[in-house]
Amino acid sequence: MAKPDDLILQLLKIMASALKNLSQYDESTIPSAADRSFGIVVAEWNTAITHALFQGCWDTLVQHGAKEENLTVIQVPGSFELPAAAKLLLANRTMDAVICLGCVIQGETSHNEYINHAVAHGLTTLSIASNVPCIFGVLTPNDEQQALDRAGGRHGNKGVEAAVTALRMADLKHSLKQGGKTRIGF
Repeated sequence: MAKPDDLILQLLKIMASALKNLSQYDESTIPSAADRSFGIVVAEWNTAITHALFQGCWDTLVQHGAKEENLTVIQVPGSFELPAAAKLLLANRTMDAVICLGCVIQGETSHNEYINHAVAHGLTTLSIASNVPCIFGVLTPNDEQQALDRAGGRHGNKGVEAAVTALRMADLKHSLKQGGKTRIGF
């Protein structure tokens, strides 16, 4: 008989994102983007990675019916600037969701903790204050290889995941605004 600790370890291995491609999803469950507008804010720092995230995001939105004229793209110097740019975008455009893409690699100092926390907090606060979903599509890897693995590599593309999240959240927002019955979380 397996020990409880062994069972927990087995369960954790099954659940670990390192073992699967997180960008795989059931396309039939994704709402159409045809009548929606999206902002995409992309950090320039770690450009090879963030542009791969952007491409995955863009392709996913278009694949699900987004019209190019309804997609507004902004580049900012780094991930720290993502919340401010999202706020500027929302102040000047009507959006159904804003997707923020960046990559902060751990490195030798703890700068990543400060930046990642600030960006996550900023986007959460902005989402709540604006009633517009602001999606956290920021990679927070330990090294460049982990980032590459999540920017179109063996673990999928976080840009795809961020786009799918934006599509679902924009649909939820629209459904609730129209008085539709929605089961949240099921």
